[in-house]
Amino acid sequence: MNVPARLLPPDAPLPRQVPHNIEVEQALLGAVLINNEAFYKVSDFLEPAHFFDPLHQRIYETAGQLVRLGKVADPRTIKSFLNEEQRVGEITVAEYLARLAYEAASIINAQDYGRTIYDLALRRSLINIGEEMVNVAFEAPVDLTPRVQIEDAERALFELAETGRYDTGFQGFSEALKTAIDMAGAAYQRDGHLSGVATGLEDMDRLMGGLQPSDLIILAGRPGMGKTALATNIAYNVARAWRGEQQADGTLKTVDGGIVGFFSLEMSAEQLATRIIAEQSGVPSSDIRRGAIHEEEFDKIVVAAQEMQKMPLYIDQTGGISIAQLMARARRLKRQRGLDLLVVDYLQLLSSSSRRGSDSRVQEITEITTNMKALAKELNVPILALSQLSRQVESRDDKRPQLSDLRESGSIEQDADVVIFVFREEYYLKNKKPKEGTEEFFKWQAEMEGAAGRAEVIIGKQRHGPTGTVDLAFEAEVTRFSSLARDDRMPVRYE
Repeated sequence: MNVPARLLPPDAPLPRQVPHNIEVEQALLGAVLINNEAFYKVSDFLEPAHFFDPLHQRIYETAGQLVRLGKVADPRTIKSFLNEEQRVGEITVAEYLARLAYEAASIINAQDYGRTIYDLALRRSLINIGEEMVNVAFEAPVDLTPRVQIEDAERALFELAETGRYDTGFQGFSEALKTAIDMAGAAYQRDGHLSGVATGLEDMDRLMGGLQPSDLIILAGRPGMGKTALATNIAYNVARAWRGEQQADGTLKTVDGGIVGFFSLEMSAEQLATRIIAEQSGVPSSDIRRGAIHEEEFDKIVVAAQEMQKMPLYIDQTGGISIAQLMARARRLKRQRGLDLLVVDYLQLLSSSSRRGSDSRVQEITEITTNMKALAKELNVPILALSQLSRQVESRDDKRPQLSDLRESGSIEQDADVVIFVFREEYYLKNKKPKEGTEEFFKWQAEMEGAAGRAEVIIGKQRHGPTGTVDLAFEAEVTRFSSLARDDRMPVRYE
């Protein structure tokens, strides 16, 4: 029940009003009306919707349209686009425009006034988000869980944070040079002298310079090629190499390696952990699951597990999440624990946030890859996203994958900064074994010996560097990739 104002106690606080400042809005509009150059000082970040007063919104919008057309925007030209008979208090709109120009602020103050209006508009947006959160929490339907509400609120806040900036736009080339020099200095001091995050596989790092911040890296392959194994190898190597330094403000800054977030949409966290233990201990995961291990092998597993416990590797095993949920959780990890590399296994298991029935799968994948690239830039970390390849690979004689083999390849190929394919000739040769003792068998045997334990990592696209192929060793039993031993790395032989 509303209490009449006369019944309120004299010391009762007045109802709160949403943040706004009419005088500042009037001062800025007046500056624009007497010198149209003031518009260009604020137009790159200030929109009509940021003004609190609806009339001010219309005046600013009309002035902007005239200025962009190369025409003069002043009280005389603007009034014909407004309702001149409308009253503003005791005066008409035409008289109000003249008063704005008469009481105008200096053009020097225009940008400061614009920022004030902008900040007040952001505060009003924050209030709206807060009110929406409260209303949804009170009236949420049964199928809307609190976790979904939290993720929706996080998404709204981060969208506001991303758009709520007036310090973007052009920067002096000297600033870009400083950033580039800082990156080069950090690469010089880092182990391996890489500008990006080292994968722990030397030949890959040499070709790519590591995994670069803000890059979307697609790792693709047919089933059985070992793309998940390669991703877990890289994630482990990065987390194991992590080294941080305490900053003056108490935060930790990554100096080497990195903090890794791993979205395992297909495997459970336990399955992923078993696979990594097998990779690092050398004990096949099938033996670990069946308990068919000796005491010596168990000791290796314990040592590997103890080392893994100390690593900054965080796994999210939730299946069937949307790209919006993934973005919210990645931001939360970055905020709470830090983040230097994000791995997603795999792309096609994500759903779009809109989930419109009319959307095709190609449209869904387009939304997913576009948002994933935006997330990589926002968090300034490399995102390694696994992807399936289409079956058309199997119909070719040469089964080495190509960019056109990517499922829904248009958006994936376009949004990715780097595309990596995993290919193992051995996998296909095994299924072609001819009858023993024949000439074909001996030829097949020679091919198998050349392909056994080897894998090709094909860099099919790289914005910042060359494409090419890297040969790696692959141990199928423990799903472990490693650099191949080469003659120039072998110890000196003494006769």
